[in-house]
Amino acid sequence: MRIAQGRLEIGTSGHGFYELTEQVAAWVAQQRVATGLLTLFVRHTSASLLIQENAAPEVRTDLADFLARLAPEDPARWRHNDEGADDMPAHARAAILPVHLAIPVGEGRLLLGAWQGVYLVEHRRRPHRREVVMHLVGE
Repeated sequence: MRIAQGRLEIGTSGHGFYELTEQVAAWVAQQRVATGLLTLFVRHTSASLLIQENAAPEVRTDLADFLARLAPEDPARWRHNDEGADDMPAHARAAILPVHLAIPVGEGRLLLGAWQGVYLVEHRRRPHRREVVMHLVGE
């Protein structure tokens, strides 16, 4: 059994979906694990991870609009605003989306579906440096 751990640092420019699929796939390929399980974990309380459609950009736009309606930046709605009007809505959005993912690995590659991509979802308006931990177990 082989265990590998790595980290990705992602610079964001504000709200949005940042695709990590190629970076994650390249790291997995370097580990020389034929069959296993990859766990991804984002180390922040105002960002999330998501496996989602990567062919039609409208999917991500519609999801961003949905999240904005679900947890709007309305100062009258939230008590916590230590870092601005987008602070608590970012935490609420991160509470409903996953902060970790499990992806099977086969033949040394991610076993994602044809239209699936791995995304960091930034819930804050201003730029951030986000860290994703990758943990691979396999043979």
